[in-house]
Amino acid sequence: MKIEEVRQHVTTPLTAPAFAPVVPRFTNREYLNIVYRTDADALRAVVPEPLQVEEPLVRFEVMKMGDVSGYGPYTEAGQAIEVGFDGERGEYLHAMYLDNFPATASGREVSAYPKTVGSPNLYVDNGVLVGTLDYGTLRVATATMGYKHHQLDVREAERQITVPTFMLKTIPGYDGAPRVQELVRTEITDVVVKEAYTGPARLQLFQHVLAPLADLPVLEVVSASHIRTDLTLAPVKPVFDYLKGAQS
Repeated sequence: MKIEEVRQHVTTPLTAPAFAPVVPRFTNREYLNIVYRTDADALRAVVPEPLQVEEPLVRFEVMKMGDVSGYGPYTEAGQAIEVGFDGERGEYLHAMYLDNFPATASGREVSAYPKTVGSPNLYVDNGVLVGTLDYGTLRVATATMGYKHHQLDVREAERQITVPTFMLKTIPGYDGAPRVQELVRTEITDVVVKEAYTGPARLQLFQHVLAPLADLPVLEVVSASHIRTDLTLAPVKPVFDYLKGAQS
């Protein structure tokens, strides 16, 4: 394989890439979102500067991907923390757990999504929308929401899922020190909200050393939503370089 051909690849193995070189379109992505109030000091301990914690709010999400170009259907769960940066309000993606290796590899390598392995699930049980996350054989999160109790305004649903998203991109060098360390920003585009609901909700988090969601404890459930939508993820853009100590 010639040098010019190698340069056309973005992942390995070269003859069987870990993920397809496509911009994925998400069709029928189904969200269960539960926003909760947590301990402010716990948030400040995990949110990297220059992001700022303004309110101690976390969004626990379970997303069931109905169909994704390049990956097929899969399910994902995680935590997003409300933050501010340079006068803009957004969310810092703290942790994401999913059951699809190509989507995991692509999210980490091409972008900066903090993705790792997990077994999330989203389903309806006896009039209740249930979102769960298991790590190995152990349960680490259980979320429940009344199934389609009240319609949610489509514009509010779109606002909830299109806030700017910030992530930390770290790539180590061969000496073990960071070779790339940046704060990056992205957002969701081309959104079509098909259904949106709200209702009563509860969230339980369980202690686990490798899936420490419970380190951000649930003090109060603030709001909940159930949304089905089509969307596209915009490419990430660096906004702060930690190795230079300045904005990119």
